[in-house]
Amino acid sequence: MAKREKRLEKKKRSLYFLIWAAISALCLLLLLLFTFSQRVVLRETFQQQTTSEMTTRGQAVKNHLKGGMPEDENEASDFVRDLATDYGVGVAIVTKEGVPQYSFVSDKTNFEEEIKKIEQKIAEVGATVDNGKYALYQSEEYSVYVCPMGLADGDVGYLYIAKDVSYINIIVAEMGTRSFLIVGFVLLLAFVVAAAVSGLITKPLGEIKDKAKRLAEGDFSVDFHGEKYGLELSELADTLNFARSELFKTDEMRKELIANVSHDFKTPLTMIKGCASMIIEISGDDKQKREKHAGVIIAESDRLTALVEDLLDLTKLQSDTSGLKKELLDLTAYTRQEVEKFECLCETHGYEFFLDVDEEVWVEADRVKIGQALHNLIGNAVNYTGEDKKVYVSLKKTDEKVRFSVRDTGVGIPKEEQKDIWNRYYRASGTHKRPVRGTGLGLSIVRRVLEMHGLNYGVESEEGKGSTFYADFNLVEIAEFEEE
Repeated sequence: MAKREKRLEKKKRSLYFLIWAAISALCLLLLLLFTFSQRVVLRETFQQQTTSEMTTRGQAVKNHLKGGMPEDENEASDFVRDLATDYGVGVAIVTKEGVPQYSFVSDKTNFEEEIKKIEQKIAEVGATVDNGKYALYQSEEYSVYVCPMGLADGDVGYLYIAKDVSYINIIVAEMGTRSFLIVGFVLLLAFVVAAAVSGLITKPLGEIKDKAKRLAEGDFSVDFHGEKYGLELSELADTLNFARSELFKTDEMRKELIANVSHDFKTPLTMIKGCASMIIEISGDDKQKREKHAGVIIAESDRLTALVEDLLDLTKLQSDTSGLKKELLDLTAYTRQEVEKFECLCETHGYEFFLDVDEEVWVEADRVKIGQALHNLIGNAVNYTGEDKKVYVSLKKTDEKVRFSVRDTGVGIPKEEQKDIWNRYYRASGTHKRPVRGTGLGLSIVRRVLEMHGLNYGVESEEGKGSTFYADFNLVEIAEFEEE
């Protein structure tokens, strides 16, 4: 495993290197393509020019010879020589059998060699020339023009015009050498430019990486923006700053939760320990006091159990370890049952519950989880209602929907806090000490349950006039449900 990780580590390359290598490779490829294409284009251009030039000169020489050759052999040779000199080409007049009658080339030292080469060209291309037409032959050293021509004895032979084109290879080779020098210089420049561009791109990413490390270490003051960030990196910085703000809020809520849970655990445990000690030391033989102290222990134990269950419920809902078990549910009766659980507060704390529900409201939902949601919404209203201690619970049909809502008469929720109240650990700034103790998890559980059911939910609140929490259920017709 360690060897495999080492191999993978070796294969990794920095983004700086990858960008530099990619740009350099692209520049090298373009330069090589340019150099190769330049050589090809240059050679083809020279060949086309030579072809055009040889065709023109061949036709001109042929036109001069149409006027006839001097009868004297020496004069005929001089005439051919003058034509060759004037047009800068080698000239040869041969029979069909390939026997030269007259020939002249400008370079006397290579005369015999050139004649042999021209004769070789005669053997290669002479048979392809039809009467009245001409042909061109291109080689590495010569460009040869061939056409039929009448001879002095009335026979038909061939006129060969040859030109040395070896200089083209020299020019192309020289251009190739210079091109490679230019390629080397440009490639070196490309390496430098690629390094600069790579640094320009990766430097902001390196800064963001360092800032992300600081954020991971708990520095929430870090700002991901930079001076030379482009549009995309600025958008990334905005996203990271938003994530940092959310992490900061979550961290603050987590600390508050720990403080709340610690307090909520500590108080019952202190009460349990104190009452247990009193039973042992004082009220062990006094039945009335013993029962009173035991009742406190039981009540505080139930309180601890409820707190633990609240935390476990949220954990299960967040991890989706408990699926939905939907069934047909009489939401009217179920709402009444949930409200009845709080009726003890009417006698002990003076609360008033106002229930306004439509009859025969049937929905398809998970009984247990929806019960948690409704209970938490009512409990939340109890905690935050006004001094009149009034809570309004309603269940009203609207078309194919039914809205469950709970309204309190408290101080309301500031608009800027309304989007945060559904987050776990969150508590509104106007906390009140009420009979239903909470950890800031209640509304988070409500949100998760309703989202699992795919239901619409929300809050309507105005500061100083209380808040209304609601959830919209889909109505179900019993007949249709039974048919399914």
